[in-house]
Amino acid sequence: MLDRVGDVMASREDLPHGQGLLGLLITDPHPVRLPDITKHPDSYGFPPNHPPMHSFLGVPVRTRDQIFGNLYLAEKRGAAEFGDDDEEIVVALAAAAGVAIDNARLFALAQRREQWLAATAEITGVLLGTVRRTEALRLIARRAREVSGADLVMVLLYDAERARHTIEVADSADPECRRLVGRPVAFDGDLAEAYRRVENLRTSTAWPGPVPDGPALAAPLAASDTLQGVLIVTPVHDDDARMLSSFAGQAALALERARAQEEREQLVVLEDRERIARDLHDVVIQRLFATGMHLQSAVAHAGKPEAVKRINAAVDDLDATIRDIRRSIFELRAPAGPSLRTELRETSDAAAEALGFVPILDTTGPVDTAVPDDIVPELLAVLREALANIARHAGARTARVSLRVAHGQIVLRVEDDGAGMGDGLTRGGIANMRERARDLGGAFEIGPAPDGQGTLLTWQVPLPA
Repeated sequence: MLDRVGDVMASREDLPHGQGLLGLLITDPHPVRLPDITKHPDSYGFPPNHPPMHSFLGVPVRTRDQIFGNLYLAEKRGAAEFGDDDEEIVVALAAAAGVAIDNARLFALAQRREQWLAATAEITGVLLGTVRRTEALRLIARRAREVSGADLVMVLLYDAERARHTIEVADSADPECRRLVGRPVAFDGDLAEAYRRVENLRTSTAWPGPVPDGPALAAPLAASDTLQGVLIVTPVHDDDARMLSSFAGQAALALERARAQEEREQLVVLEDRERIARDLHDVVIQRLFATGMHLQSAVAHAGKPEAVKRINAAVDDLDATIRDIRRSIFELRAPAGPSLRTELRETSDAAAEALGFVPILDTTGPVDTAVPDDIVPELLAVLREALANIARHAGARTARVSLRVAHGQIVLRVEDDGAGMGDGLTRGGIANMRERARDLGGAFEIGPAPDGQGTLLTWQVPLPA
């Protein structure tokens, strides 16, 4: 039979469905040996174009306590039917096949576990170094998809103020799935808070875009009893379930460390401000005041009117400098307002209703500490105008906002995947953005995105020397 299957397979209309005698081996997995298969009461007949069969031998293939499949032989050569020796040989062959299959499964499982452990170790390595939240999120999604072989891995973070989740990362080969990034999702409590299997991801909730149709695993990202979000992998193998839970735990720790690191950096900035204010008050001002007193006492010994005039002017300058320093001390010790990162996020979120999605936000460099206060309102005005143009004219499904502070430059980039620069683009708004850059000694560019789809806006100004 095995020799002849290849010749007739092309003419077969369909494959067996486990009915008749083949189904008997499935429901009652014991060796079956028949001199004429057509005379058995469970015989179902043969489909069109099937080769003729009479003598038959069927043996189940077991892996541990489970039936993996069945081994069928038909049309004994040189004899009318299969004998006891044939059955013993085939039973032994099926047993050997079961052992080989089981070993292959165990080897594959060991390899998968090794890959998960390597991925978890990589996440642990992130915990030991400098980590940014955006970088950590991308690493988590990328490694989870590489190890699991999934079609889509999403990381969703929970926003307690808005009581919703937002898709921060969507790692997939499908560009439609990647456009889910930045969009809010309303989850039920079970999916977001408990580790669970989802029978059909597409129907599990109201997704803001296309997701694969099929099973998925949802693992909560929780650290220090705080739910940060959820990791979703689809599809996923049953063997990956336990390892995914451990991986999600390490991922949550990475995110927690990234958050703590940002808070520590902010605390360092505040401590530096307090130290500078203290030094200015206790040291610099006192020295300037003493210098002014010395100059005033020297007026009486100055013989020439011109010298007296210059000394009094120097004392006035010192008094003005002392007032400026005291004003700076007050500003340094004043309660800190929202960080620039926070204002960028709030500006992006405010545009979400008009856009239909939340823009992706990336920041690089000392954004909260290096950007001068007089540049912040100009930068935010440019961002608002850029997002408004996307909402009005682009018809985009995603937009990315990136702010980089490095090499003495502040660079704002806004990119979308919309229809590009059409006639309806607000020319007045573009002129305003260009003028804001020129007033600060910078540059402004707008044109097609690098991939040819959508628009890329770049607004760049130098940091003060």
